[in-house]
Formats: sequence, structure tokens, C-alpha cells
Amino acid sequence: MPGAADDKYSRGVLGVVTGSDQYPGAAVLGVESASRTGVGMVRYVGDDVPAGLVLQRRPETVTSAGRVQAWLLGSGMDAAHRGPANTERLRSALAEGVPAVVDAGALDLVASATAPVAITPHYRELSRVLADHGVVASPEQIAADAAGWARRAARLIGVTVLLKGHLTHVAAPHGAVLQISTGPDAGWLAAAGSGDVLGGVLGALVATHADVIARDGHDAVAALAATAAALHGAAGAAASEACDGGPITALDVAEAMPAVVGGVVGGR
Repeated sequence: MPGAADDKYSRGVLGVVTGSDQYPGAAVLGVESASRTGVGMVRYVGDDVPAGLVLQRRPETVTSAGRVQAWLLGSGMDAAHRGPANTERLRSALAEGVPAVVDAGALDLVASATAPVAITPHYRELSRVLADHGVVASPEQIAADAAGWARRAARLIGVTVLLKGHLTHVAAPHGAVLQISTGPDAGWLAAAGSGDVLGGVLGALVATHADVIARDGHDAVAALAATAAALHGAAGAAASEACDGGPITALDVAEAMPAVVGGVVGGR
């Protein structure tokens, strides 16, 4: 919780390089959910098209470079079609020495990281990541043993793995696999953009707990990843309950986040 002496910098600054001309909404959803989870400032330094949409939705977002406590990278990008400007932005962020949350179109660059990293793949993305490291596992094989494959990937790559699914699995390079199953019963969270919201939530938590990560490394990252998954699921459930158990969108989940965070920190 921020105290009376905190300012926007001490509350945590999250740098964001997400979205693309093809998938600009990922940037909007990640910035939106990070802002609503409790970070002090978001710096968006991605492409111009998503930057404009981010500012329309969240005008408090800063679009100039500067010091950050953590990075959110790769959502809404395709590594096969990633331009040189975004590749340079992603590599520079990973080399900066602060923790990062890496998704989708930046997963191929994880080896460039110089600080603890959490990756947030779904089954197909984890299959591709493993293949890049010489391990063959189909999405179906991963789905059949999600906990085991999350553990193997974490140890092989040296990162914390948040493997998305109806039951989310979080594995650090060394330690137990955490399983998180919060969320609406009907599975409404299986919707476009839901993972982008989850990335923003985790990015905010990593930025606000960067000092803990500096001390405890991947143990802290894994705990934060599990917390992000639990908050994401709870916000999905709250959003669905607000419409009598009906369907929800990713933006609904982000908009439900402040009340969920408030309930957690208030002991409710």
C-alpha cells in the first residue's frame, strides 16, 4: 500500500513495449489493467498507432523514455513480423537490469534479459519457446501435463513461467509449482485480450515490488505471478457477477480490478 510519503515514482513505474499496428488493443488493455492495479506511473514507449490509442483511453500515461522499475513486453506483437524498431526497444528493455514480464512477440528474446523474468505463455506459445531450446512438446502434450511442463520450462530457460489456462500454473526455476483456479465458473475469461490484462496486472505488481524481487529473485516473481493470476480471476468473477453471471470482455476485467484489489488489501 502507498503511504503518505510516497509519490508516483516511489509507488513504482512500469515501462511498456506492447501492441503493434496489427494488434494495437493489446497495448490499451495492458496499460489499462496496470493502471487499475495500483502502479504509480506507466511509461508506454511502443509504436505510434497503439500509443495514440493508449493516450485516448489513459491520458495520464507517459510516452517518453525514463527510469522504470519493471517492464511489460511483447503482448500484441508477432515475432515473425516484428520490425527492427520494436526489436531494439525490446532488447534494450531486457538489458536494462530490471525485472520484466514477457509475453507473445518477445518470448524469443528472453535470453537477452539481465534480471529476473516472468513469461506468460499459453500452451501453443510455450510449445514454440521449448522448441527454440531444443525440446519438442506439442500444445496437446503440454495441456495434458501443464504443471510438469511449466516446471521443465522454468528450469530449462531460467525464468518464472506463468502458464495460462483455466487452471493457471506458476513455476520458478527452483521450487514448487503453484496452481491458481480463481475466475468465473462459466469460463468467460477465455476471451480475446484476457491475457493482455493479466500481463498488465503482473507488470504492475512487479514494478511495485521491485525491491522484493531484488532481494528474493524468482521466489518473489513466482509469488507475484500467482497473485496476479488470482487477482485476474477474481476480477473476472466480479465482472461476470455484476451482469448476473453473463459474458464479459477483457476490458470488463480491467475495470473490475480496483474493487478486487481494494477488497484484498482491506482484508475482505
